[in-house]
Amino acid sequence: MRIAARRIPRLLAVGVRTHVTYMSRSPLEVAFAVLLPVIYATLATYLFQAGTHPRRLLEAAVGAGLMGIWTSVLFGSGAAVQNQRWLGTLETLVASPTPLALILLPVSVATAVIGTYALVATVLWGVLLFAVPLDFAHPLLFLAALPGCVLSMGMMGLLMASTFVLLRHAHALTNALEAPVWLLSGVLTPMSVLPDWTTPLSAVLPTTWGARALRAATSGGDVLGPLAVGLGLGALYCVVAVVLLGRVEGRARRAATLALS
Repeated sequence: MRIAARRIPRLLAVGVRTHVTYMSRSPLEVAFAVLLPVIYATLATYLFQAGTHPRRLLEAAVGAGLMGIWTSVLFGSGAAVQNQRWLGTLETLVASPTPLALILLPVSVATAVIGTYALVATVLWGVLLFAVPLDFAHPLLFLAALPGCVLSMGMMGLLMASTFVLLRHAHALTNALEAPVWLLSGVLTPMSVLPDWTTPLSAVLPTTWGARALRAATSGGDVLGPLAVGLGLGALYCVVAVVLLGRVEGRARRAATLALS
């Protein structure tokens, strides 16, 4: 028995709400959500004030917020399967009629939603402490681009959840991926200063296009184009994640090692 298609939106909504509530009660998640965005925003603001672009402080605050969203997605989604295994719920989830991908997708989106606080906090921190003016070039498009950026990052998190389960030292890999993705996505630093060989890597990251969309909504430029590319990449990552999760689940069922590998 498989879940009816008309019930999928409600399943995703309930799943996101449940996991947001669960993570909001985790001391580690709260520490990441509260402290890191403030630190990122403070460092970014001082760096931009000391540099040659002091008027781009709002852009710096938004970029620092994106750093916080990526950190939340990376550590939350990357360990989604491992966390369910440690909680002793993985076998029950796999045995349910709901596909495993539909179970893990709300986890990934929830981590991005929790990370959205980072962007709000960094902007408010800059306004209250550093008198950063809220002069968005396209405020309505910014509000539209933000959930699109969050959704694309959540789909990227689903792909990480499906691949990291096969790695023995996945947590070490998450630590190593944090800063490189910031740099490749041009969140705070321009990608023009990076070597040419990094351009294809940047082009396949939804974070790159999400950062472009939010930056354009902040300082001016095309918002919808980069947003559409980011959502398209997120959808592609979601399809690949579904295929990988099916292979991982099938292999674990055949070997009877679902809780071990």
